[in-house]
Amino acid sequence: MASSWRELLQIALLHLCVLLPGYTSSRQVRCLQNERFYRDPDRPAHTVWTGQECSKYFLCLEGEVFEFRCSDGLLFDVNRQICDFKINVDNCDITAEPKIPEPLLEKANCSKRTQLGCADGTCLPPHYFCDGSIDCADGSDEGHCDSTKERYAATLCDVATCALPNCFCSNDGTAIPGGLQPTEVPQIITLTFNDAINSDNWELYNRIFSPNRRNPNGCPIKATFFISHQFNNYYYTQKLWNEGHEISVHSITHRGPEDWWSYNATLEDWFDEMVGEANILNKFAYIPLQEVRGMRVPFLKVGSSRQFLMMKEFGLVYDSSMLAPFSNTPLWPYTLDHKMPHDCIGTMRLRSKQCPLRAYPGVWEIVLNRLFVNNRTCTFVDSCPTNISVENLYKTFVQNFKRHYFTNRAPYGLHFHSSWFKKQEHLIAFEKFLDEMLKQPNVWFLTNWQTIEWVQKPTPINHIHDFKPWQCKENFDTFEEICEIPNECKLNNSILQQERYLHTCNDCPNSYPWIRNEFGKE
Repeated sequence: MASSWRELLQIALLHLCVLLPGYTSSRQVRCLQNERFYRDPDRPAHTVWTGQECSKYFLCLEGEVFEFRCSDGLLFDVNRQICDFKINVDNCDITAEPKIPEPLLEKANCSKRTQLGCADGTCLPPHYFCDGSIDCADGSDEGHCDSTKERYAATLCDVATCALPNCFCSNDGTAIPGGLQPTEVPQIITLTFNDAINSDNWELYNRIFSPNRRNPNGCPIKATFFISHQFNNYYYTQKLWNEGHEISVHSITHRGPEDWWSYNATLEDWFDEMVGEANILNKFAYIPLQEVRGMRVPFLKVGSSRQFLMMKEFGLVYDSSMLAPFSNTPLWPYTLDHKMPHDCIGTMRLRSKQCPLRAYPGVWEIVLNRLFVNNRTCTFVDSCPTNISVENLYKTFVQNFKRHYFTNRAPYGLHFHSSWFKKQEHLIAFEKFLDEMLKQPNVWFLTNWQTIEWVQKPTPINHIHDFKPWQCKENFDTFEEICEIPNECKLNNSILQQERYLHTCNDCPNSYPWIRNEFGKE
């Protein structure tokens, strides 16, 4: 068995987020030894659709059967391997997750030699396999994908063919774009914030992004906001966009369990969540779809081929969800034309890691370089150790800045949830760092998209003040400008079964926007 029984039990607790009465062995249930959760194969037929029976599931490890039960009100979905609301579960009569057969590939002896075979012998073009979309009727084109299958994997970086502005790679990810020397490179700092913008953090954002805080060219400092829909104020969002900040997508539901995003979300789910939120931003914050360029996955649970196929088809320019292993020399953003230049970390469970396997030409990854704090590494500032003084926290920000500035000057990313700033000491330390950096003539606080624009056209320090993408934002069309008084819409939602408020300069919809109803018409 590839995984130990202890690891599998830990997965049962973390991956499915279920309540257990203490995972005790069940002697009455037969063992189905496949490292997957299943239902009692001998359950009475008349109990199959009862909530009591459909909420139970089992795991057999080394011949021993363990019993689990979903939280009250939830049923177990054996195909998706998660507990979910009753309305979403329709397979209580299925005992075990269907095993996806292996594709025949070349063994299918397809009439067209360039094609590969599904498990049932159907022949398809090679690029249909492991692209994130199920094309074989039996699902075999997507069921057995990993980087050991060279026919699927992206190729290693080839600087001879990968040329800016649309392609950028290097063998280890640390090379400076355009072959510039570190002393020629402006040091970029990117501030990013996850989740909803609302009254809980509005004063904070106004304080941090005071008009007095400006980049060396005189333009106000900027940040990138990854928006999740629920509780988001679209009037505030539009105002931040009017002020030149970047607005990107973080999903509609921000649903759990965390691993759903990596293992269970279908291609359709990715469109519903990310494209749906882009449509909501367009409708209720008047942000043009072409300016919604980036995304970040909830919990940083990267969705493999399905996520990146959605991005490619919809036209999202970049993702910023993948973690880079800590290194003294940080990594630059890169495109997914070739194999990513670092290990895939942070997403391993029972199955293969969920970073992209194939090439997705022209799609950018703004990789998350880890911070080093108190002999530990962390990705989000709010996941770092907090038991340090204001002065030591300030020094931590500076020390990590120096790791970028005195090596290859890769963008220095500081990533937050706004709740971190509720501790006054955190805000004091951060503002001290912020104001100290703004005294430096070669430090710029920019959005993720402005960062990519520089990578696409590397411009040395002596010409940077004329670099147009970093200039102050131009005027908007009249309908894009923020209104004086927004509409405050009190709306029902049949899925949430609760009322929600929507603040927007647009007219109030009929219902609170949600998955597959992003305009609130239903």
